[in-house]
Amino acid sequence: MSNTTFSKIRIASRESALALWQSEYIKSQLEQLYPSLEVEIVGMTTKGDQILDVPLAKIGGKGLFVKELEQSMLEGKTDIAVHSMKDVPMHFPGGLELAAICKRESPFDAFVSNNFERLEDLPEGSVVGTSSLRRQSQISAARPDLVIKGLRGNVNTRLAKLDAGEYDAIILADSGLKRLGFHERIKQVLDAKTSLPAVGQGALGIECRSDDHEIKTLLEPLVDKETSLCVSAERAMNTRLEGGCQVPIAGYAILDNDRLHLKGLVAAIDGSEILTTEADINVSKKSPSSLGQDVAESLLKMGAGRLLAAVHQA
Repeated sequence: MSNTTFSKIRIASRESALALWQSEYIKSQLEQLYPSLEVEIVGMTTKGDQILDVPLAKIGGKGLFVKELEQSMLEGKTDIAVHSMKDVPMHFPGGLELAAICKRESPFDAFVSNNFERLEDLPEGSVVGTSSLRRQSQISAARPDLVIKGLRGNVNTRLAKLDAGEYDAIILADSGLKRLGFHERIKQVLDAKTSLPAVGQGALGIECRSDDHEIKTLLEPLVDKETSLCVSAERAMNTRLEGGCQVPIAGYAILDNDRLHLKGLVAAIDGSEILTTEADINVSKKSPSSLGQDVAESLLKMGAGRLLAAVHQA
């Protein structure tokens, strides 16, 4: 194996189907790059996987899905962890960092229903399931006549609840459904005007110990420059808003040649108020972080702080 003395890497992974798919994907990428490298996936159950009857916002947000993985890396039991970037907290524990952001797949949300083809087709009073305050606020703004009901569990569990008749439709990440082979369940991909994506949605990130320089070098070929620029801008916006993962904040960046464009959104949970703004920079002259901070400042001037404070008090 070139440029490294590593013979084995251990990936910390949640045991949900999607988390294992993500870890297997990175495992296969590493094995293609380094044929002599042994890659082991170490499965574990997190607190977020265990508590399914309480909204995430009430029990600490999506950071609950990564704490056990991070502890295993800090203790030297595993070497890296693969995350959906939309689930990665804005700040890392001491000794850990984000080593790579991989090429982004679809960042959008998907409408899934057994009886209706589009969000627009749902009759008044239909029950829509989502675990995301971001999705709830935007769906409520588009269709205030619908009933939004909480939906927890992994992708298979959520689909089973839809099939059991608990919901008329559910909203899930387009990329997650496709990665698990559920293409046929997707009735409609919601565009950014209807449901602006979560920060980092559709991209995978790899976390490792800050002092593991050989592993960081080994991961460099998996870094996607375009996705890294976009997600860095989105995460800088979220960090400035002190948003965490489980709040009605959305951010989506697009790179077009040297122009990086970012649209940000903060909403009231019930969709009664939606704040949006956008800006762009030349990435050869300004950093993605500066773009994210500028968009966040604009949202704060529009009243985002008031809306976010109301969420934290709810």
